[in-house]
Amino acid sequence: MRFDPERLHRRSIRLKGYDYSQPGAYFITICTQDRACLFGEVVDGEMRLNDAGQMVQDEIGQPQGVAPTKLSLPDVVHRFKTMTTKRYIDGVKKFGWTPFRRRLWQRNYYEHIIRNDHALQRIREYIWTNPLRWHLDRENPNRSRFGRI
Repeated sequence: MRFDPERLHRRSIRLKGYDYSQPGAYFITICTQDRACLFGEVVDGEMRLNDAGQMVQDEIGQPQGVAPTKLSLPDVVHRFKTMTTKRYIDGVKKFGWTPFRRRLWQRNYYEHIIRNDHALQRIREYIWTNPLRWHLDRENPNRSRFGRI
């Protein structure tokens, strides 16, 4: 079978023509490979991080140092995934964290450009209330048909 670049080309989900290296506010969603639940658990509508989850949270809050050039959004996401994967592997070796299959993170990510205060408020509300809906989430491995675990 001949290689067909048009058939095998991955369609970009990024906003066409947008410069992701410019300053701005973005809402980013990334998922673990196979949607593995590795960073804690939701108990009574509250996320309780385990040590691996705390590591990821710490990595989000850490300044990444001075970059020689401006980093684009894809560069920031790549850097985050690389750093957390390395630290997670260290945790598997040193502390017995749950191993992952092939890779820690899924290949891509979802991003949304936050354009105004109203959008920012909606996203904050979504993040804040998301654990309250976990019992209904189809990705929850413990979800029941009736929304109760």
